[in-house]
Amino acid sequence: MAKKYERIAEALRQDIRAGQLRPGEKLPAETKLAEQYRTSVPTMRDALRELHAEGLIDKRHGIGNFVRKPRPRVERNNERHQWEKDRARLVQAEREKTGSTEHDTGLTVSDLAFKADFREVPANEDLAAVFSVPEGTLLLERNYRTFPREGDAPFSLVTSYLVREVVSANPDLLDAANEPWAGGTQNQLLTLGIELDHIEERIMARPPTAEEAEELGLQKGVSVFQLRKISTDTTDRVVEVSDVILPGDRTEMVFTTPLARW
Repeated sequence: MAKKYERIAEALRQDIRAGQLRPGEKLPAETKLAEQYRTSVPTMRDALRELHAEGLIDKRHGIGNFVRKPRPRVERNNERHQWEKDRARLVQAEREKTGSTEHDTGLTVSDLAFKADFREVPANEDLAAVFSVPEGTLLLERNYRTFPREGDAPFSLVTSYLVREVVSANPDLLDAANEPWAGGTQNQLLTLGIELDHIEERIMARPPTAEEAEELGLQKGVSVFQLRKISTDTTDRVVEVSDVILPGDRTEMVFTTPLARW
C-alpha cells in the first residue's frame, strides 16, 4: 500500500503532467499544501522531496518550490546520417544554417551554445581494434558539448576519435577553434577525399557515472544511453569512432526500417 506522502506526490505529479500546474509556476507554501492535503508539514516535505528527486520541481531556498521547466527533448533516428551526408556537399552558406543537433531537437542555431575541446591521445586496445591500427597509434580526441542557450546541461556528452595521421592532411581539422564545423564530421572527411559508406551504432543503457550525472544534470535513478558510432568509408576503412552519452530522461531513439515487399 502506498504511503501517504507517495499518494500526495502522485496527485501533484498528475497536476503537473496535466498542465494544471504549469512550468515555472510557484507552488503554494508547504504549510498551505499540508492544509490542502490534510497532512503534516513533514509528510508534505517528503512528497515534495520525491518530486524534486524526479526533476519535476525545483526548490529555491528562501523562495519556495517551482514546477520545473522541461528540458528540450532529443529524437535521434537512423535517417539523420543520410541527412548529414546529403548536407556535407552543400555550399558553406547552406551548411551553416543548421546542424545535427538542430535536426534532432527542432531548435535553431541561435537557440544553441557549443563547446569543443581537442587533444591527441594514443589508441588504447579497444580503439586500436576498432580502427584496425596498432595500439598506441596517435588519435585526435574531440570532445563536444552542445547546450540549449538558456539551459544548464548539454544534450549529450560526445567524444569523437579520428586517426591523427589521416586528419593531418587538412590542418584546419586539428584546431578546435574551427568548431562548430559547418557540415559536421562528414564534411570534414570530405575535405580529405573521404566518403562514408555506412555507419554502425551500438546502444546500451546503464546507470551514469557520478561525473556523467553531474554534467548532464540527471536526477537520481535516471539512466543514460551509451552509444558507440562507427563510421566506415567506401574502402571499408573505419575513419571515425564516436562515444556518445545521452540522458535517458530526455532522449528518444526512433528507428524506422523499410522492409522489402513480397
